[in-house]
Amino acid sequence: QVQLLESGGGLVQAGGSLRLSCAATGRTFSSYTMAWFRQAPGKDREFVAAISWGGGVTDYSDSVKGRFTISRDNAKNTVTLQMNTLKPEDTAVYYCAASKGSLLRRIGNSYDYWGQGTQVTVSS
Repeated sequence: QVQLLESGGGLVQAGGSLRLSCAATGRTFSSYTMAWFRQAPGKDREFVAAISWGGGVTDYSDSVKGRFTISRDNAKNTVTLQMNTLKPEDTAVYYCAASKGSLLRRIGNSYDYWGQGTQVTVSS
């Protein structure tokens, strides 16, 4: 069982940066593939980024590639999403997710545990 708690959301102007963190409980955090998803009002949940157990493999959606960076610290049970050059279209609730599988997947149903989400708002 893993519990996830996101933090770091807020309001930022376009072009600015935010750093989201996800703190996980449980002794087996390092065995989970971790990911970030987001959901904007009126839209479907969207994959943002994923990272492998050891952090050596990452995957990004085309919309954030080159602007966002996902990382993890298994000693601290945390996964982080550094978001730079934010755009108004990045406005959404951002969710941290954990999967017991080893593959980096972009489908939400592949993930077993979810956080409550943190709001990110980018003003133009």
